[in-house]
Amino acid sequence: MFSLRARQMQTATWFGVGVALLVLLWLLAPILAPFAIAAVLAYISDPAVNWMVARRLPRAAAVLLVIVLQGLMLSLLILILVPMVYREAVSLVTHLPDLVDMLNQRVLPLLKEQFDITLQLDAASIRQWIAENWSSAQDILPGLLKKATTGGAAVVGFFATVLLIPMVMFYLLQEWPHIVEGVRAIIPRPMIATSSRIMGDIDKVMSEFLRGQLSVMLLLAVFYSIGLWMAGLRFALPVGVITGLLVFVPFVGFSTGLVLALLSALLQNAGWPPIIGVAVVYAIGQLVESFLLTPYLVGERIGLHPLAVIFALMAFGELFGFVGVLVALPASAALLVGLRELRTAYFASHVYLGDDPPEDGTA
Repeated sequence: MFSLRARQMQTATWFGVGVALLVLLWLLAPILAPFAIAAVLAYISDPAVNWMVARRLPRAAAVLLVIVLQGLMLSLLILILVPMVYREAVSLVTHLPDLVDMLNQRVLPLLKEQFDITLQLDAASIRQWIAENWSSAQDILPGLLKKATTGGAAVVGFFATVLLIPMVMFYLLQEWPHIVEGVRAIIPRPMIATSSRIMGDIDKVMSEFLRGQLSVMLLLAVFYSIGLWMAGLRFALPVGVITGLLVFVPFVGFSTGLVLALLSALLQNAGWPPIIGVAVVYAIGQLVESFLLTPYLVGERIGLHPLAVIFALMAFGELFGFVGVLVALPASAALLVGLRELRTAYFASHVYLGDDPPEDGTA
């Protein structure tokens, strides 16, 4: 009886700790974004640091090298993508009336002929709207930059966040082995074996999903960029990179990239070859992602269904804002392991098996 009561007290205590942590996360969500970003990046980068340390590089130097390389890659990506995306957006707005004319002349007659659907887009109204708003639209980016430079508090807050992320990441990576040992040290000794096994399962699920998904994103960004370039798309690099980076949200990366690529192909006004090339590239990309990259790099046994990923991103984002989006997938992986443990305990419990104990003597 004492053992059962003690077990119930332990369960209630851990449940209370979990609820308290969730409430604390909700209350501190507005200031946790840089810490959450640093924690996710540190977790992803830890194997690279361990690899360097195993080759006799001091841990501090390995951590610094990893952070510098990540910062350089991110800066290079921003410097390449932002001007290209801006130019493509300007090109889209400029050629939008021509695109409407082409739809009226080529696509809408096919709809009328095949499905008896009568539509007519007003290109003149679009041209007038663009002419009336073009000057103000061009001033949006300079205006935002001017407002940002004049808003001292916003600038200070932004640069403080940018500087805080690598700083927190450095200390997390530097102290990662001590953090793991510290967590193990506070676990009650009767629970150490079970807790270590559960933590190992959580780490396996999270590492397979996060690091595997990151590999998928990078490989698909390269594939789509090269494929769209070979298809003759003018903005192959930004469209390909955007497609790859959005792949972590199921269906969103593929659909967004396909729409952007088709719009770019239509705006080039080069006929059907670029459009057909875009369709072929995205069809091959979807097949490669579904049957090759995701099964081998992410793993099918993780159990995070695409609908569960979408629900987790939306639910955590609604509850905790941007921080919720950052921790949605790691938290879902941990929750998945917890649900597996509960399922195993339920099938072994008297609630499921009945009043009589099972034949093998387990409860």
